[in-house]
Amino acid sequence: MIRKIIRIDEEKCSGCGLCAEACHEGAIEMVNGKAKLTREDFCDGFGDCLPNCPAGAITFEEREAPAYDEAAVKASKEKHAEGKPMNETDREHKGGCPGSAVAQFEHAAEQAASPAAKPVSRLAQWPCQIRLLPTRAPFFDGAKLLIAADCTAYTYASLHEDFMKGKVTLIGCPKLDAVDYSEKLMAILRENDVRSVTVVRMEVPCCGGLQRAAETALKNSGKFIPWQVVTISRDGNILD
Repeated sequence: MIRKIIRIDEEKCSGCGLCAEACHEGAIEMVNGKAKLTREDFCDGFGDCLPNCPAGAITFEEREAPAYDEAAVKASKEKHAEGKPMNETDREHKGGCPGSAVAQFEHAAEQAASPAAKPVSRLAQWPCQIRLLPTRAPFFDGAKLLIAADCTAYTYASLHEDFMKGKVTLIGCPKLDAVDYSEKLMAILRENDVRSVTVVRMEVPCCGGLQRAAETALKNSGKFIPWQVVTISRDGNILD
């Protein structure tokens, strides 16, 4: 029969698993880190999963598909409610990939500055790795972005207070990841209301790839966004 059913664009899917959690019928599962519509007869076509996808990978389409099988959905729910052992697919469906599930943090009130004060994390969201981040997420709207090289967190002691505080942090290493971040960063800038970009890199040559990716993304985004580059020396100082 021809009916309305969801479509998942695997190229856009970030593997966060939020759609699988939102699908009350169990039609969506996480397979090899990507969301897949594995039971077309479980999809009712109402699209509870759509607003939960931060990457915009889910849409509606009308095509030939099996009819929605309400009885089979009910039986599946009863099976899980009885506490029967879950197989690997069931476990992935239940929680998605915990390493890339999107989350936003609210930290406790700032502590008074004193030598005895315990430092607090200024990371505002999860994930923070550029490769794992979706191109759209609520925390990007109105955000100031910090694009930082992995090593800066270990080299510059006050990175959290001086750079991460009040920003959405994206980290990566172009040498270890061996990828060009420019397209991912461009999509983030183009699809969200980003207010500013700060790039924090190391003085080593390989970190130039991170700066070039950010510059290319800014240029190709079609937007005018204030930005700056800060370079950290290997002994943990800010270079002019």
